[in-house]
Amino acid sequence: MTRKQKKTLLRILLAAGLLVLVWVLEPDTAWLLPDWLSWLPLAPAAVSQNGAVARYAPGWLTGAAYLIPYAVIGWDVAWRAIRNIKDGQVFDENFLMAVATVGAFGCGEYREGVAVMLFYQVGELFQSVAVSRSRQSIAQLMDIRPDYANVERDGTLVQVDPEEVAVGDIIVIKPGERVPLDGTVTEGTSALDTAALTGESLPRDVEPGQEVVSGCVNLTGVLRVTVSRPYEESTVAKILDLVENSAAKKAKAEHFITKFARYYTPTVVFAALALAVLPPVCKLADDALGLGLLPSLGPGEWMMWVHRALIFLVVSCPCALVISIPLSFFGGIGGASRQGILVKGGNYLEALAQVGIVVFDKTGTLTRGQFAVTQVHPQGMTEEELLTLAALAEQWSNHPIARSIRSAAPENLDWERAAGAEEEAGHGIKAVVDGCSVWVGNDKLMEQAGADWERNPGQEGTVVHVALEGRYAGWIQVSDREKEEAAQAIRELKQAGVRRTVMLTGDIPAVGEALGRKLGLDEIHAGLLPQDKVTWVERLLEEKKPEERLAFVGDGINDAPVLSRADIGVAMGAMGSDAAIEAADVVLMDDDLTKLSAAVRIARKTLAIVRQNIVFALGVKFLVLALSAVGLANMWMAVFADVGVSVIAILNASRMLGKIR
Repeated sequence: MTRKQKKTLLRILLAAGLLVLVWVLEPDTAWLLPDWLSWLPLAPAAVSQNGAVARYAPGWLTGAAYLIPYAVIGWDVAWRAIRNIKDGQVFDENFLMAVATVGAFGCGEYREGVAVMLFYQVGELFQSVAVSRSRQSIAQLMDIRPDYANVERDGTLVQVDPEEVAVGDIIVIKPGERVPLDGTVTEGTSALDTAALTGESLPRDVEPGQEVVSGCVNLTGVLRVTVSRPYEESTVAKILDLVENSAAKKAKAEHFITKFARYYTPTVVFAALALAVLPPVCKLADDALGLGLLPSLGPGEWMMWVHRALIFLVVSCPCALVISIPLSFFGGIGGASRQGILVKGGNYLEALAQVGIVVFDKTGTLTRGQFAVTQVHPQGMTEEELLTLAALAEQWSNHPIARSIRSAAPENLDWERAAGAEEEAGHGIKAVVDGCSVWVGNDKLMEQAGADWERNPGQEGTVVHVALEGRYAGWIQVSDREKEEAAQAIRELKQAGVRRTVMLTGDIPAVGEALGRKLGLDEIHAGLLPQDKVTWVERLLEEKKPEERLAFVGDGINDAPVLSRADIGVAMGAMGSDAAIEAADVVLMDDDLTKLSAAVRIARKTLAIVRQNIVFALGVKFLVLALSAVGLANMWMAVFADVGVSVIAILNASRMLGKIR
């Protein structure tokens, strides 16, 4: 518990003790007074059976005694109500509680007045503790923020703020320290704890040449890392920004509750006022006109209607909804983050619960994205010459296929032999090598080159064709393996209720269809340009059912337009490009596709809890409101309908704080 929560708990215990003490010392709702207090303005004396005269305290003194526990537990609520009225914010839960409890004192319901405020504070404490628990996952995530970076300067290590480290600087990460910035290992081997980012407990081994991301913890050896990004563009900075801003994007249910409370509270206040005033006024009018339609007002009739109105006010407080609904979404987002799933807002969590169509990119999403040259088929030249031409032309490309071709090419190439290159989106690259035009790409690029290429070689890998000065020079097969968990992820999505799975890829149809059949996808559309993927997503959006949502899962920079166009964009966080992660609504930090079905389960459980709380809270409230209007509900029923329902709803919402599998 926080210090503030402990103080609130102490006030609750103290007020409860004082309430019980006053209650016990009050025989027959009054105090038997000793003779030395005979100077007080007493109620009429009563004679006991043995003839002794007993003097009893009047009602105002009993009320004054109950004011002590009331002041202990309710002074802050009353003060907030007064302050809010001064600021023009009249109709809130503080106002309702203050009016209802003060009114209860005015009606002589002292115990009930104190009890209402006491149980209201108990509900507030439950809320505070529940919110603190849900924030713990976010607080734990905030622990990934690095405090310093060890930078090598003039042969010595200097601790500086990570924001002051420049790209290209060498940082040293000792065992037990957190990786402060993204970079590439230049020296040393170690194991990294990535649990804070991915939710996985298994450490990841790194060695020279491999990339490391900020936020991980170095476990064993000393690492020297060349910084590749400034702090504001680092992985840890982006994650923190995503999580901190997620609460700003509310779900429809949260917007509904906000609007509901805005109109609901003043409505019930005026309804309570009408309940207190209209029946007695109508009776007085009936008596004045001599109609005799209504029974006459007995003694205390006015106070009876005022009492009913006060019960009505206590019941009407919308705390259960205003507290539990946002808490459910906050708990869902926090629970997902602990599993390495970053959801950028409650609206996206709500949309995930309604996913019916999931569309996948292929490379880097369903496959590892780790390409390797498996076959080389030259025509009119050697394999080495064909690989050299392709590597020189592809030297400026960051595409995984281009990197695999460069890796397979002969070492120590003279890269200056290539004068320039022009990329054809979705087709390939045109370059000038040794003064000759070289075309490296797919069938469509060969058409542009005017080469008589070998069509459909019948291979399962990706085929890259090469043309030199318009003459076909051969083809290179580059293969990529599917992710081990891809087929399982597709099965789990279908088990979760996703009715349609689709793959969109720029690869040749033969490769795409072979992979799609192996993984159990429903539809495969291959040979697509980036704009074609957008067209297909728009077509699928038109075909979806009402209230159904479409999710697109991708990792490449060319996926950013599709991620933005889909109802929910899901990006790979470990291997995904910055543009894809920025455009996405959900980020899988460890690229594990099975986390997508986990995100859907979390979202659906969140929405189920939200609906349960709405139905339960409104159902109980409207029932007790109706009973209070006809005089069948007392103040204790009102306390349950307000505080009791709030506590139950909060406890139900707190179920989102557990890990969902």
